Amino acid sequence: MTVQTTRRSLRLGTALIAALAAPAAGQTIFDQDASMPQMPGVSQTAPLASIGGVSALAPESDSLGSEPIGDRTPSTSAPEAVEPDASVRIPGDRGTAGEGGAATVLADAVRLRDDRTLVAAGGVVIWYQGARLVASRVIVDGPTGDLTIEGPIHLSRPDSTDPEQDTILIADAAQLDRELQDGIIRGARLVIGRELQLAAREAERRDGGRVTELRQVAASSCQICASDPTPLWEIRARAITHDAETRTITFDHPQFRAFGVPLAYVPFSVTAPDPTVDRKNGFLRPEIRTTSSLGFGIKLPYFVTLGDHADVTVTPYVAVDRTSTLELRYRQAFANGATEWNGAITRDDLLPDEWRGYVFGIAQFDLPRDYKLGVQVQAATDRAYLLDYDVTDADRLWSGITLEQVRRKKLVWARIGNYNSLRDDEDESSSPAQVADAIWMRRFTPPRIGGEATVEWSAHAHRRPSDDDGIGRDVARASFDLDWRRSQILPGGVMAAAIAGLEADLYRIAQDDSYDDVVARADPQVGVELRWPLATVHGRATHMVEPVLQLLYSPPGDDDDIPNEDSLLVEFDEGNLFSDSRFPGYDRSEGGLRANAGLTWTRIDPNGWSLGVTGGRVFRARQGSGDEDRSFIGGRRSDWLLSTTYDSGRGLAIANRALFDDSFNVSRNELRMGWLRDDLQLSAGYLWIDADLAEGRDSDASELAASVGWQIAPGWWGSAEARYDFTAERAQSASLDVTYRNECITVETGVSRRFTSSDTIDAETSFDLSVRLAGFGNTTGGQGTVAQRNCMR
Repeated sequence: MTVQTTRRSLRLGTALIAALAAPAAGQTIFDQDASMPQMPGVSQTAPLASIGGVSALAPESDSLGSEPIGDRTPSTSAPEAVEPDASVRIPGDRGTAGEGGAATVLADAVRLRDDRTLVAAGGVVIWYQGARLVASRVIVDGPTGDLTIEGPIHLSRPDSTDPEQDTILIADAAQLDRELQDGIIRGARLVIGRELQLAAREAERRDGGRVTELRQVAASSCQICASDPTPLWEIRARAITHDAETRTITFDHPQFRAFGVPLAYVPFSVTAPDPTVDRKNGFLRPEIRTTSSLGFGIKLPYFVTLGDHADVTVTPYVAVDRTSTLELRYRQAFANGATEWNGAITRDDLLPDEWRGYVFGIAQFDLPRDYKLGVQVQAATDRAYLLDYDVTDADRLWSGITLEQVRRKKLVWARIGNYNSLRDDEDESSSPAQVADAIWMRRFTPPRIGGEATVEWSAHAHRRPSDDDGIGRDVARASFDLDWRRSQILPGGVMAAAIAGLEADLYRIAQDDSYDDVVARADPQVGVELRWPLATVHGRATHMVEPVLQLLYSPPGDDDDIPNEDSLLVEFDEGNLFSDSRFPGYDRSEGGLRANAGLTWTRIDPNGWSLGVTGGRVFRARQGSGDEDRSFIGGRRSDWLLSTTYDSGRGLAIANRALFDDSFNVSRNELRMGWLRDDLQLSAGYLWIDADLAEGRDSDASELAASVGWQIAPGWWGSAEARYDFTAERAQSASLDVTYRNECITVETGVSRRFTSSDTIDAETSFDLSVRLAGFGNTTGGQGTVAQRNCMR
């Protein structure tokens, strides 16, 4: 393991593991999808084109986290928490009108009898204390104010703070009190949250409209057609009671039917949340999971609220004769942050007589003066457990604390933590375990000379567990970096810039006799940069060309007296073509006289598509030390860099980056493609990298990765992923998921196969299935369209 850092640029990224269990009644103040902490090694994709804020993606690459250290340490971002409501509404509230307030009546004919009885007929609409009643005829008794209503009746509350979650009453006839709350309703249909429908011959409302009890009733969220009145599913019961204040539905002796066929019966009362509920105690959607290593199993999560600020989810997972697992998730939101903890404990047949499990915890808190404190804990008994139970594919875990402050001209970032390697081929005693970093960076405008300057103070230390000489080498470093740049536009539109900088490092090296205990170095640097941006319009298309030449000089240094711990993985792309060094860390730097030369051409078509090409190369007066084993940047001349991007403006994006020498021998090539439409999301990428012993690759890398999501049919959404290693001549992973959604049911199923195996990890095939009935608990939508039943012939 190496400690990889990024020195001269902030590389930002995020990663997120999606939970298998879909949201149900347990949606809370937290983001339900953010149910797992961010892990190292989780892939994210680079945006090429965008539609509606969603990127056309291709291909996958490891996230570097949200810190300025690019060592693939996972980010410590806390779970997202919902902002508290600015206003609170109690269900069943009668509005702001006072007791006995006046009602507004609109009808075709209104007649007042001698006993003060009011008769309204023909398109009657009554507004009273926030409620709206629509009926064909209404009789208001003079002495009592009670209403006799003839239907069709439509009673709603349009002034609700959230009309989409309000309750609507539809009926044939009703007897209601003067407040339009309590009474008897015949031919009643109660629509809750615009989703769940309760239909009964008779209903009674009491307690000021808070409780509605329906007798001889059927409940379903499926659309029912007159030509085919049998819904996809329904629940029939002796009585169903809806409490508008607690937002619960109680079923008395319910019977579940599918396509009109009884499938299940419960001889007692059952309570469930209505569709407006975000958080409530109860069972979440069960999940069936079958794997080749664990066999057939089922997960049944139970959600428990702990006030408005915390919750816990307990998920028993049982596979027949193979595993007994208890999963736990705890989440809590604070005034200045949030925390989430996930874990499991297991006894299974894979490792008999051994306890297995994991625990992942993350937290983030806002501190005064824009500081953020992050905490992360990651531990597992073995990597195979994380793969067998589909937790994460990470092979290194990091636990520690981070502190950061990001302002317009200032950055403060620090971390301290411990790595735990789960790789079979990695010796933990010789890999850095405890790691600490600190960076203070500020940008300012120097007086007198002008321009823009950046000053940075940083420190780093890491320790290996071994005490053996060389193997257990421990390193500490303190660094100072000052960069200055001033630009000027010259005649003819040439943009010139003067560059100067100073880098100084002090190293303390322990437990390695190959190096001095203390090493100090200082590298000043000067340079100039010339850019000549040109633009023209030809055939209504805009062409932009920009040649760039950058000359830099710093004294040739000798880095052999410093161990290379953070600059082993070197990239050469359009992002660092005009950088003072291609090395990402502090331990290695480029010296001597060198020139970075390149040319960019961009064509922007009036039809919306664009094409861009960037090419360049690095020239050196002499070969620098430490570059000899870097074929693509070593020697007097680096490899040629050629990058091409195409964006159709309609969702299709293609990018290719290649490194090749004067004989056109390609050392690295990366092809990416993304196509994003409403009914299709395609991402594919091919990567080729030559073998490089300095980077730990003794063979060429040739890999294809692709993922696709498409609208199979109305309501049907499919997604597939695959990864193939051409060097090993075998697939690494493959998966296929299919989701069906209509107005009343969601079915998700998927099959995946992991082909890789080792001494501790076996290849595995898994199958997942989950079903959710709409109308119980608030949920978010998924990808693709929703199938709608058409009642028209």
